[in-house]
Amino acid sequence: MELSHDDIIAATRNWLEKAVIGLNLCPFAKSVYVKDQVRIVISDAKDPATLLEHLMAELRLLADSEPEEVDTTLLVHPYVLQRFLDFNDFLEIADAALADMGLEGTLQVADFHPKFQFSGTTINDVSNNTNRSPFPTLHLIRESSIERAVEAFPDAATIYERNIALMQEMGRDGWEALNVGTPKSK
Repeated sequence: MELSHDDIIAATRNWLEKAVIGLNLCPFAKSVYVKDQVRIVISDAKDPATLLEHLMAELRLLADSEPEEVDTTLLVHPYVLQRFLDFNDFLEIADAALADMGLEGTLQVADFHPKFQFSGTTINDVSNNTNRSPFPTLHLIRESSIERAVEAFPDAATIYERNIALMQEMGRDGWEALNVGTPKSK
């Protein structure tokens, strides 16, 4: 049996609150989250073509929305692109869609996946947890928001290294204790 949208959103919020914000993996996330400017959308897509349609609709909605209303969008798609390499390949399609829509330089797509793996690491390398989410997720971000965040956090380039060091310090047991993985279906 599939998880409900409420279950998927709850798991995504749990991950955001405990890992992304709680561990400060993204120092920019808390301010937009507490202002309720993070849109979480569940795609029931079962194939990449349908996901692309949903992605393009969300890109357009974000581009047309005021940042004070919707600053960023998480497009969670639990039923497609379960294999990380397929998901990773889809990112090229997402970038092409941005360009085709004339949104390159306005929006960008970041990625989170339950099986995320940095190049040069093993699947079980704890550093991969910095980009692991309960479900495959495309993060749609305004370029202007990134620019403001980088101005406020001048050492933004060091976030990546700090996050990896934190994961290594926490270890697998520490990460698993957060309980931010994919919930079991009912």
